[in-house]
Amino acid sequence: MRLHRNLCFAVIDGLTLIFNEGHYADKVIQQLLKRDKRWGSRDRGFVAETTYDIVRWKRLYAEIAEVKEPFDRDNLWRLFAVWATLKGIKLPDWKYFENTPTRKIKGRFDELTKVRKLRESIPDWIDEVGLAELGEAKWTKEIAMQNEQAEVILRTNTLKTTKEDLQNILFDEGIETEAIKGYDSALKLKERANVFVTDAFKNGLFEVQDASSQLVAEFLDVKPGMKVVDTCAGAGGKTLHIASLMENKGQIIAMDIYESKLKKLKIRARRNGVHNIDMKVIESTKPIKKLYDKADRVLIDAPCSGLGVLRRNPDAKWKLEPEFLDRIRVTQQEVLQQYSRMVKPQGKLVYATCSVLPSENQNQVKAFLKSEGGANFTLVKDKKILAHENGYDGFYMALLERKA
Repeated sequence: MRLHRNLCFAVIDGLTLIFNEGHYADKVIQQLLKRDKRWGSRDRGFVAETTYDIVRWKRLYAEIAEVKEPFDRDNLWRLFAVWATLKGIKLPDWKYFENTPTRKIKGRFDELTKVRKLRESIPDWIDEVGLAELGEAKWTKEIAMQNEQAEVILRTNTLKTTKEDLQNILFDEGIETEAIKGYDSALKLKERANVFVTDAFKNGLFEVQDASSQLVAEFLDVKPGMKVVDTCAGAGGKTLHIASLMENKGQIIAMDIYESKLKKLKIRARRNGVHNIDMKVIESTKPIKKLYDKADRVLIDAPCSGLGVLRRNPDAKWKLEPEFLDRIRVTQQEVLQQYSRMVKPQGKLVYATCSVLPSENQNQVKAFLKSEGGANFTLVKDKKILAHENGYDGFYMALLERKA
């Protein structure tokens, strides 16, 4: 591979924003990809994947390069040189790469990767939490898998098409996919591609959604005609899936504390041909109290650490702090206690997170069931998904039923 100066500059500029100014990696990359209209798909792929790679391996590369944050531009070029050397890419004769100790980089890599927290490039505290909650064997495999690049998974919008027809339509647009056993609506891309520019996407035939995430709406056991509340709807990936499972019949109330996210859901719903969603911004407890004892189904896709989806959000591990984990566990129990009151007798509730930590998952459900608020509920079933076991995002979901 030959390195091109303008593409490498884009990566360095992106890393400056992510590491030194705290910008989110996905937003930075979206901006970088608009920088030069002459860039082809391979150029854009290089910028996106190289930036994500260096973000993912920041700690390891910084240890190898012997640089510390905040990184100046010379330090960022050193990180880049480590990345290129470990990828086997010949460094060009640029001033940024003068005196790069190629052999020393490889030697340092071999030495440092004997230690898990360095090998997997994570903060000490995350390694300690994962080890304490999952144990040595599971945590070692799980955090290694969280450093693998996530595959692109689509969810068929069954309101508009079938999985088989979508597969053929995408094939005609030059995108090959394959079905995934055990996932009713999922298609996996055989090669990475920008699916958002396809006519199939513009016509609302699919959404991009990981296979594990697609299990949540199915777990909720919805039927056409029901009243369903999605309490932490966000931009509505699971809301839209619920709508398709309900065949656009009945009522879905999508709630979130962020109006901006619900506005995105509105746009997506229009594209998907979904018209049974009412959106409510949670500005006080009033909209929640109005729904007490009214819902057939309630989904609590709870805020969490996101330690099951680091493959998609590698910068999250550098933004997470131990104090956040303590706070989020309190929030999770609060939303369980409050939002569960919307479930009517014999109705059902799903509590879900994209975390792999028992303290955010089954322990929260156990604590809820032992509380006064959870006394009227029984656990029907739960599912713990670890990325290293199924190849997709780490997730947890529990189905609870309210007694008659």
